[in-house]
Amino acid sequence: MSTHPRYPDLVDAAVLITGGGTGIGAALTEGFVDQGAKVAFIDIAQAASEALALRLAENARHAPLFIHADLTDLDAIKRAAEQAEQAHGPATVLVNNAAFDDRHELLDMSGEYWDNNQAINLRPVAFAAKAVAPGMIAAGRGTIINFTSTSYMLNIGAMPSYTAAKAGIVGLTKGLAGRLGPDGIRVNAIAPGWVMTERQKKLWVTDEGLAAMIDRQCLKRPIEPEDMVGPCLFLASSAAAMITAQVLIADGGMM
Repeated sequence: MSTHPRYPDLVDAAVLITGGGTGIGAALTEGFVDQGAKVAFIDIAQAASEALALRLAENARHAPLFIHADLTDLDAIKRAAEQAEQAHGPATVLVNNAAFDDRHELLDMSGEYWDNNQAINLRPVAFAAKAVAPGMIAAGRGTIINFTSTSYMLNIGAMPSYTAAKAGIVGLTKGLAGRLGPDGIRVNAIAPGWVMTERQKKLWVTDEGLAAMIDRQCLKRPIEPEDMVGPCLFLASSAAAMITAQVLIADGGMM
């Protein structure tokens, strides 16, 4: 059973989440479904996403809608947003969570690699916002939460295109907040620390590396995907009614 506070304004709210089928995104999808929201989530991982949607539908006020799409395709983003709107009405909450934190070497990096990495990690944030903005503007309200990362603040040298994209999300967040604020739309970002998703644990987590990170944190335990749900629900809700253009760091006090 969820231990998160209940936000009455999220009940029946139309929520669209990118990358909502696995990792942090799956936790976010479950968190909003548990609030009673009408959740549509976009992901390229079909099998995992279908299984998640089926599991969550069993006890949901509204069964979540999985939309299979490649977010590097701008037309696919537009079509996915339209499909979600047809099912649930115009989104009043957008969570831009999708990302791919591939490690890559600067000296081996090609222009094609750079462009593709930005097309996954930065460009969909802007175009998903563009896709839902007309509905939010018409409603006179809405909230957009963009997931950035503390990685770009830490001088990590193993993923320059990814960290550039995550820094870009902060600039984009502030720009969108300025543009959409007069229409009653709030735009904020969440910067997670090193979250122990299955992907992280499979590819990069070692006992030594995790111990070193926890040693730098004020809170002495691993960060789990579920730890990102509370901050996101808060920013999506009316409890954060006068919060916009901000970056909420959720890293256990490491920064």
